[in-house]
Amino acid sequence: MKKILLQITMLVATLFFSVAGLSASDNSGKVINLTKGEFLKLVYDYENNPESLEYLGDKPAIIDFYADWCRPCKQVAPILEELAKEYKGQIYIYKVNTDNERELAQAFGITSIPTLIFIPQTGAPQVSQGALPKDILKSTIETVLLGK
Repeated sequence: MKKILLQITMLVATLFFSVAGLSASDNSGKVINLTKGEFLKLVYDYENNPESLEYLGDKPAIIDFYADWCRPCKQVAPILEELAKEYKGQIYIYKVNTDNERELAQAFGITSIPTLIFIPQTGAPQVSQGALPKDILKSTIETVLLGK
């Protein structure tokens, strides 16, 4: 009985640590919600490197600063979900809830939502405010993020 209990405990622990250790690459094809801590690890560690905002990702990214109550944010959300699937393996699409992550929003000067930040692998990020239609978002992904 103790042996079975130990095996079950080990299985649960393995599953827990597997799920807890998921990285952005495991979520490719999905919009990824970020906390400040995750942002610092996956996007920019602006606390330790405030002078140099060096992108930490291995693929271009879009960061959507949003709030649950924001009507234009709700219009953009399903489009971003579609684009995450369409560009699976090519880009990351991140979301940051400005109500939950006020310090992060303030650090990046987010004064209007939705604000989208397009981060290419190399070159300067580009910022867009407001709800953009899918065709504009696709065009921006193609030109700014993928360089096509």
